Amino acid sequence: MWRVALRMLAADRAKFAGLVFGLAFTSFLVTFAASYFCGFMTNGYALVSENPQVEVWVMDPAVEAVEQTTNLPPSALERVRGVPGVLDARPLRLASIDARFANGRVLPVQVVAVDEITLDGVPASTTPAAVLRESDSALVDAGATEGKLLAPLRAVDRWPHDGPHLDAPLRALAGGDELLINDRIVQVRGVTAIHPRFPPRPLVYMTRGTALQVLPYERRDTTFVLVRAMPGTDAAALAARISAGTGLRARTSDDLISDTVRWYLVNSEDVGDISAMLVLAMTMGLGVSGIMLYLFTHDRRRDYAVLRAMGLAPRTLSAMVVLQALTAAAIGAGIGLGVCAIAGVVAMHFGFPFRMLVYTPLAGVAAVLIVAVAGTLTSLAPVRRLQPVEVFVMR
Repeated sequence: MWRVALRMLAADRAKFAGLVFGLAFTSFLVTFAASYFCGFMTNGYALVSENPQVEVWVMDPAVEAVEQTTNLPPSALERVRGVPGVLDARPLRLASIDARFANGRVLPVQVVAVDEITLDGVPASTTPAAVLRESDSALVDAGATEGKLLAPLRAVDRWPHDGPHLDAPLRALAGGDELLINDRIVQVRGVTAIHPRFPPRPLVYMTRGTALQVLPYERRDTTFVLVRAMPGTDAAALAARISAGTGLRARTSDDLISDTVRWYLVNSEDVGDISAMLVLAMTMGLGVSGIMLYLFTHDRRRDYAVLRAMGLAPRTLSAMVVLQALTAAAIGAGIGLGVCAIAGVVAMHFGFPFRMLVYTPLAGVAAVLIVAVAGTLTSLAPVRRLQPVEVFVMR
């Protein structure tokens, strides 16, 4: 009977193709939306991922995520260092400012100012972080932007005296180029491509000493305090002691990642876009696949009536319908996941945040199963009501 059910499924190629298409579209869109969500979430807490050596992050009590920050008072660093269990604590400053390129073009960047001694906060790259200790030096990262870090190709277009040369031919920014930040020349020692950011933005890494010379003066010039715990000290317990002893907010790296994800879920407009994609996928799946499966079963009532007249129990006929739905679901889910993987490669090539983790294909498969089950429950009703005598009245 199982072979008969599969032959019945493939006999009407038009309906079978429509059924598989609807399920494949559901699988593709749900998996793509989940992978996009994972991608921009991962990019959103990239600052934490870049610093695996940091066990506890200390911040202003109002800060809820890496993306939403305000600076700490000058006394914060020493107060944190005085908490029992703290092995080392170093400051990290984040600041947004406009940078002028050699041809006169202006671009907003995020400055990441790190401690001169440990250089905590500088991600590993092919350019040694120690070059930042040189005077007015910086490392630059595209931060998931495309075509932003560009320098003039010709010497005549570099720092022109007759105004910006915005139409000058450009090349990729490289070590040895210069940026003008707050009327001070900064030497670019290298261009990296480490962890992309969300939202995308160019990054300029420099030491705090350089930042004091480059950035406008602020009395509060520390955004985070990066803490290493003493050997044998639990990071979560240390974070609780820091919060109790200083009145600041202290979170372990994992907790700060979780906080950032929750903050994006509440505040990011991209979450609404992803929700719309999921609603569209499920609506498309239920509307197309569910209806196609019902029509397929309805049009095959005569065949099911013949089988019923031959002695098959309603339970067996229902099992045939379930097999047909599961077969279509398996084919549609496989096609959708394959197309999503290809689309993901294209999306990453164009700089879109996309990360297909283990559970994102599972989300796509789960959505297809929900659609298949809903369609099956709708289609079972006419099959279970069939009587053997109906074979003589159907046309």
